[in-house]
Amino acid sequence: MALMENKKGLMLVFFTAIISGFSIFVNSFGVKEFDSSLFTFLKNSVVALLLFAIIIGFGSFHELKKLKRKQWLQLVLIGLIGGSIPFLLFFKGLQMTTGTTSAFMHKTLFVFAAVFAVIFLREKLTKGFFIGAMLLMIGNYLLIKPDFNFGIAHLLVVIAVVFWAAENVIAKHVLKELSGTVVAFGRMFFGSIFMLVFLAATNKLQLASSLNSSHFMWIGITAVFLLLYNLTFYSGLKEIKATTAACILSIGSPITTLLGFIFSGKTISLSQAFGMLLIATGIISIIWLHSILKYFANILKVRTYGRN
Repeated sequence: MALMENKKGLMLVFFTAIISGFSIFVNSFGVKEFDSSLFTFLKNSVVALLLFAIIIGFGSFHELKKLKRKQWLQLVLIGLIGGSIPFLLFFKGLQMTTGTTSAFMHKTLFVFAAVFAVIFLREKLTKGFFIGAMLLMIGNYLLIKPDFNFGIAHLLVVIAVVFWAAENVIAKHVLKELSGTVVAFGRMFFGSIFMLVFLAATNKLQLASSLNSSHFMWIGITAVFLLLYNLTFYSGLKEIKATTAACILSIGSPITTLLGFIFSGKTISLSQAFGMLLIATGIISIIWLHSILKYFANILKVRTYGRN
């Protein structure tokens, strides 16, 4: 069946989706402790340093040294539209709204990613994708039940999602020649530089002097989630289609919602449970429906031929 050769990529992105579900929930608390821009810059900078240490430690520094000017510029672009602008927008929006609502908005990323992938990567969308996309949207709606009182916070999140969708498509192109770890490093390193310029221009760097142990704890915790996200996602994206990777990330939504219920003591309603089922079914449809239908069509063809 198709996509079996991409099992490694699928598993890596599935793991990314799980990390994303936990990360959005945890970040919704951490970002409220201090300025969202400073928070984002500090944790992203930590991740950039950790990724550089991993590149050095695992003997991949030669890949950085061999990068051409065009590839460096591509990493700078990824850092700008993927590692800085959307982070600043998203966490500002997250600071102004609830984690679950932000999770719902974030899970619309696959729609924008699909549009960009079709236009720029010439990826073909199957019937399974359209069926799965519909199931994902309905499932997320039933799960989170957004009120659609669209405000500035939601607008910031949506703009961030569009930037990330565009970045995914650019990264997919760059990953043809570079490793996932190097692309992730470029995203975090150059993204941190752009955010540093933003903090300096807005006179927010001085806020760092007021940080305490609680702030550094949140930076450390969220940095671990972000590091794992980057390591798994870009290595997985290298192996599978951009649309498939973006769709799999929707799994994070039920995880974020479940965590919210667990810590609030509430119970999951029947409609929300059904929403989770629809999300799972949507993912299966997007990844395997075309292959499943083709498999059974071949069996039917063989049986029909045998009767004749």
